[in-house]
Amino acid sequence: MSPEPGAGAREGVGEGEPNYFFANKVGRILHLALQDVTGGEALSAILSSARLQDRLDRLPPNDFALEFPFGEPGRIQQALEELYGPSTGSALARKIGAACFQIGVEDLNPVLGVSDLVFRLLPLRMRCKVGLEVLAHILEQFSDNSVRLEEDDHHFRWVFERCGLCWGRRSDSPCCDVAVGLLEEELYWLSGGDSFHVQEVSCVAAGDPTCTILIDKRPVDRLGSVEEGE
Repeated sequence: MSPEPGAGAREGVGEGEPNYFFANKVGRILHLALQDVTGGEALSAILSSARLQDRLDRLPPNDFALEFPFGEPGRIQQALEELYGPSTGSALARKIGAACFQIGVEDLNPVLGVSDLVFRLLPLRMRCKVGLEVLAHILEQFSDNSVRLEEDDHHFRWVFERCGLCWGRRSDSPCCDVAVGLLEEELYWLSGGDSFHVQEVSCVAAGDPTCTILIDKRPVDRLGSVEEGE
């Protein structure tokens, strides 16, 4: 059976509020990444702090049903910050985001619709743009996220108009660190090993209208240089 795209909000039970979801497979990838980065007693402590102890023995199903709730990733990220402090918690969340990409690029390869060869033949900037557009499409297809990609001469802007990573959170500063790590790792993969400056500059959890992640178009070691193929 082919996966179904996101179908929008469902009514919250007894509240009249919309509930939004990721595909179960996306939630499974998140929890597998969490296991890879933490594991053991640390994993148990994180899930306990996030009130998700049942995930120790029950991962989300490996299917595309939209049943993995938006609030769960935010609870995990908040638990990381509470247990390890804001700086270390943020760094761990970025590592989890990177691991999500590493697992997801293998697991979702049949539905990506692109190949390594296609990306290698494109100029670097176009390769990054196409890759970011594909990832945005995947997130919209397999979740209730609303994502768009914008750009100017120097940056891409990854804009969540509805973000499942900080859903339900309140924070003094941007906190979608899993998304930052995910994008960093994708750009590393697309470029064949280059690092890019990726920073969340606005966040719904911090009171902003969107979650916006600013991405330099040039790798860190080429900033200020003239790039071929622009």
